[in-house]
Amino acid sequence: MLENLRERLQAHRPRRVILRLPEAAVLMPIVDRPEPTLLFTRRAAHLNTHGGQVAFPGGKREVGDSDLLATALRESHEEIALPPYRVKLLGQLSDVVSLHGIRVTPYVGLIPPNLPLVADPSELDAIFEVPLAHFLEDRRHHTDVIPVDGRPWYVPNYQVDGHVIWGLSAMMLVELLAEGFGCSVNLDREPPGRLCYFPERLLSIQQPSTR
Repeated sequence: MLENLRERLQAHRPRRVILRLPEAAVLMPIVDRPEPTLLFTRRAAHLNTHGGQVAFPGGKREVGDSDLLATALRESHEEIALPPYRVKLLGQLSDVVSLHGIRVTPYVGLIPPNLPLVADPSELDAIFEVPLAHFLEDRRHHTDVIPVDGRPWYVPNYQVDGHVIWGLSAMMLVELLAEGFGCSVNLDREPPGRLCYFPERLLSIQQPSTR
């Protein structure tokens, strides 16, 4: 399964946002277990922005970063003590733009199981794993319908052991499932099940362009 994932992601052509925006990058770490898992973090409750929210390790690009992959690896090392050399890059996904106008580039990487990962308490209060099967079998709790510039996005909302995976992280997950595993899931098509509607959002800056 993971070898097919690597091949599919290497053949994938991620969309890039070409507007000049602040840049960030995240790592989507897949843990190489007999039943593979996806690793997440939970931001510390005391943070002013996104406190208590689930996310992938990552953050803003700094001057010394040679590229955005270096940003994702550096931030992962700082946040969860993940050594960059333990990450096997599988591929890159499309840019997404946060509500704060930051362009975020996701990278998918494979890491060994049982690494001595430690959450930086100044940024995180939890590191946890979710079996990939939970997402491949589309065990979403409900779907968040988020109208953006007049177009509805159908973003899955996953709830696992008290953790809620939604928003930008869930949008990245949709592309991983569709492009990496060939799942019939996307943000444009209304899925069956319960829908939760959000107010209109204006993000006209988020118009992707093929690289």
